[in-house]
Amino acid sequence: MPRTFYPAAQAVSTKLQRYFAGQGAAAGPGTPVAAAPDCETIEAIIDAAFWASLRREEGFIPRISLAFVSPDASAHPLMLERPLRLDAGVLTRVSPAVERAGIHLGVWPDSEGELWVWGTAREVPRFCFVAEVAAAGLIVIKNHGGGTLGKFVNVAVIEGDQIKFLTWDDANGSGHASLLMPRLEPDSSSPWAEHTNLFLQLAVSMRGHGRGGSLLVVPSHTETWRNSVVAPVSYAVSPPFLGLTRERAVQDPLRSTIEAIAGLTAVDGAVLLTDRYELLGFGAKIIRAKGRQPVERVRITEPIEGAAALLAHPEQLGGTRHLSAAQFVQDQENAVALVASQDQRFTVFGWSSREEIVCAHRVEALLL
Repeated sequence: MPRTFYPAAQAVSTKLQRYFAGQGAAAGPGTPVAAAPDCETIEAIIDAAFWASLRREEGFIPRISLAFVSPDASAHPLMLERPLRLDAGVLTRVSPAVERAGIHLGVWPDSEGELWVWGTAREVPRFCFVAEVAAAGLIVIKNHGGGTLGKFVNVAVIEGDQIKFLTWDDANGSGHASLLMPRLEPDSSSPWAEHTNLFLQLAVSMRGHGRGGSLLVVPSHTETWRNSVVAPVSYAVSPPFLGLTRERAVQDPLRSTIEAIAGLTAVDGAVLLTDRYELLGFGAKIIRAKGRQPVERVRITEPIEGAAALLAHPEQLGGTRHLSAAQFVQDQENAVALVASQDQRFTVFGWSSREEIVCAHRVEALLL
């Protein structure tokens, strides 16, 4: 196996190897899990993905996902008659065929230990190592949750010489960051289990349209939130739209509903959604509630190992959209605000009663 020339791949390989080996060991005897790659394999896959991300195929950045999985461990694999070398140039050339979500290039060693791309896989086993090209020079390492959900958990983000290991602990104990933390329930047979975290899917879709947007999650048992928006709401919905509620979602296609509601956030103003997933309207203009003080500072956290919390004015996070969201949460302490920036940043605002401050959780690393 050729030695990697991408220093970050070497720097991250040992910790990633321990992580994936530990995930498989923790699954317990009798639980089918993916084979954990060794350090050299991790280095080679990340190295190939990184250099491919810096190339162009007819002007486009290669969008590829590399999964360390054997053909036998993937259901209904598409196998090539002649496997391809794990090489940046080769990956770039085949990237147009595999850029759609859910398609992985399967990587596995031959009898001599050399890594080859054997074809494509749509289903990979639990705890499978996946390296995905998110942008030029930006590689995301993912862990497959397994089961019927098909969910992935971001483990690390590698951008140039920067390495960020993600942590799933709530940085300040407020509980608001948990809105976007996937709950993996591969053994559940309930139709609702596939959509246990609607806010995560909404966040990904909000970030995806690239226009920026805000979504306000308000308590369903009170309407005090109306004191913080201009009346009437520009595009109020009556009666409330129930497409995301449990009863409706198990009957109707949920993905298209999520895409539709996330698309509403592209309209100037904020989308209003209750904590019971009832859509109340969109295009809402946020104002400071009567008698309340302007928000002066927020506590900024990131789900990154070793990242320290910072105190700053909300304008340091972005423009008017971030400032108004922080003000809304300060005035309506039971509400949460999700804000997507046009530059792909994503922030969850929530009130910490323990510290009596607005907390701004920068969570775009979870959404890549």
